[in-house]
Amino acid sequence: MITFTLCLLALIIGYFTYGRLMERVFGPDDRQTPALTKADGVDYIPLPTWKIFMIQFLNIAGLGPIFGAIMGAKFGISSYLWIVLGSIFAGAVHDYFAGMLSLRNGGESLPEIVGRYLGLTTKQVMRGFTVILMILVGSVFVAGPAGLLAKLTPESLDATFWIIVVFAYYIFATLLPVDKIIGKIYPVFAVALLFMAVGIVVMLYVHHPALPELWDGLQNTNPNAAALPIFPIMFVSIACGAISGFHATQSPLMARCMTSERHGRPVFYGAMITEGIVALIWAAAATYFFHENGMEENNASVIVDSITKGWLGAVGGVLAILGVIAAPITSGDTAFRSARLIVADFLGLEQKSIRRRLYICIPMFVVAVGLLLYSLRDANGFNMIWRYFAWANQTLAVFTLWTVTVYLVCSKKPYWITLIPSLFMTAVCSTYICIAPEGLGLAHTLSYIIGGTCTVVGMVWFMIWKGRMVKMKLND
Repeated sequence: MITFTLCLLALIIGYFTYGRLMERVFGPDDRQTPALTKADGVDYIPLPTWKIFMIQFLNIAGLGPIFGAIMGAKFGISSYLWIVLGSIFAGAVHDYFAGMLSLRNGGESLPEIVGRYLGLTTKQVMRGFTVILMILVGSVFVAGPAGLLAKLTPESLDATFWIIVVFAYYIFATLLPVDKIIGKIYPVFAVALLFMAVGIVVMLYVHHPALPELWDGLQNTNPNAAALPIFPIMFVSIACGAISGFHATQSPLMARCMTSERHGRPVFYGAMITEGIVALIWAAAATYFFHENGMEENNASVIVDSITKGWLGAVGGVLAILGVIAAPITSGDTAFRSARLIVADFLGLEQKSIRRRLYICIPMFVVAVGLLLYSLRDANGFNMIWRYFAWANQTLAVFTLWTVTVYLVCSKKPYWITLIPSLFMTAVCSTYICIAPEGLGLAHTLSYIIGGTCTVVGMVWFMIWKGRMVKMKLND
């Protein structure tokens, strides 16, 4: 428990120290925000800061910090370190700058921000890539909550019924103004999710299980360690609990509702640190579960159900499960909303009219239903979609980190704060797609060589570009 406690404290201290440093680097000021200058009553709506934090937290806290952390715990104490170091130095920095750049540039969506710094071609690629990822998120985050709701309700209300209900909710939440559904119910869902996390951490200290410590070593404890090395598999498995490209698509949604740039650190950096804390708690609880029951169980929802009911009792278990249900649903609806806004930005369609919103939403939901049916009909369909989502998610983080790095160079700010995470995540994603069974399935040594080469190429490309920038400024 000593390592767990130190990691928990490190996340909290990281918010007040490194988070403040990131705020100083960006330099928020008192200029008017898009929520005030572009108010439209649909997407650009001023909201209270506490409510924006709750919405941002639930937007980004899908299944990743719970299910991802549980599966990541199989890799041993390394999962703790990645959650802490990843959240403080990569994930929260990534989320903060993505949100602040959107806030500073009229509430632009992620592809527009990427295009501003990485060029038109990259912007066009990112538009398609991001919309596909958002639809994947919406599809992936339906079946899990529907299955859990089916367990909590009478047999007549089966998983199919709840899938229809969740999709109906997605449609309304995507189409209606942000303050009508999302702004009203998210605080309630956030309370359930935070209750779950607080309840689990309290019971961790009550039970005081013999959790592994840092000085026990960083060996890979996964039963399938030979096929699933810590690098890069763990760094993709624990996605949302350390760094997630999906977050960069959600930050602009809240940037359109903020009334001051000075609220950026608690909203963007703070929400990611909070998610890191949730991920750390679940990694520790899962470590205890695996120690008591072995590592044969691969269904994260079974582990969640066992831990919550065993530690929090029947009522507490139901409340905790509701938090687990709310997290993916509230990520799914804002994923579709984000996709709608990205497509609207690309087509130049104003979104005050419900008719124009439907033009975008109908084709999007048709594709999502097709993906969902595939995941339900094929036994491995869900796992396959989840794996591709996890890789695409981290790849999106790579693009965002490189975008922020270019912004920092152009603004004459300390670019190393995102250059190092950019290079590391480039290595993770390029190695993962080579080594993973759903990728190229290459030998480990060859995959590491390719991943290392991609990282070196990225570094060389950056240094050449930076050298040209310096020459251009000297000539000017």
